[in-house]
Amino acid sequence: MPLLPESPDPRFVLARDNIRIATYEFGDPAGQPVVLVHGFASGGLLNWHQAGWTRVLGRAGFRVLAIDQRGHGASSKPHSPEAYSMPLLVDDLLDVLDTFLIDEALFVGYSLGARVGWQASLDLPHRITRAVLGGIPDGDPLTRFRIDEARECLETGAAPTDKLTAAYVSMASGIRGNDLEALISLVEGMRGGAQPDPENPPQQPVLFATGSEDAILEKSRTLAASAPNGTFFEIPDRNHFNAPTSKDFRSAALAFLTAS
Repeated sequence: MPLLPESPDPRFVLARDNIRIATYEFGDPAGQPVVLVHGFASGGLLNWHQAGWTRVLGRAGFRVLAIDQRGHGASSKPHSPEAYSMPLLVDDLLDVLDTFLIDEALFVGYSLGARVGWQASLDLPHRITRAVLGGIPDGDPLTRFRIDEARECLETGAAPTDKLTAAYVSMASGIRGNDLEALISLVEGMRGGAQPDPENPPQQPVLFATGSEDAILEKSRTLAASAPNGTFFEIPDRNHFNAPTSKDFRSAALAFLTAS
């Protein structure tokens, strides 16, 4: 008997700018919808299915909908920075909800997906009723990312000298199916856009969760404290990259979502 339910084939939603967004359904079709949005250089199946989230949420009776954000997974991967911005990523989420005729949904996002969830909670307060935002600080965490070094690596194979850039390029390159040019364009396109601001937090109930070994831990606590209905969970013994695999994180998220 497999430990995980079989992975479904993607179903595609056509976004308003003709980008194809891959989606994956799990759980009870009549259950309360939960939308799962992954982090940078990951994907819906990698971030949520392989880490056990779809199984846990499906067993709890939820209708689970995971998506591949543009530039990731089976979704379209444009190479123009203009194809990436926070408003476009939020619009993609809205187009998915509309296509699946989902009026209200719970939201679970990690890292980049959590940043999308923060903005979607602000822009779509009647569609996102409760959110789990993992691995999210305030400000723009990729301002240090050296786009020039990343593009040089892509063109010539020269390793980036900046440690953060090297870490992200190595991570992105190590995942099958990733398009490094698209991911670099995503960083460039989103730079300088809307960022989580403690002065303007979501009003919905939000669970913030960050790994105890993650450098953004205290900044994530600050965001949680700013939200009027925010709570914080410190994921034990996890850093930014392995937090989604934590059983403790899944359990805390499930308890929060089922309290709605």
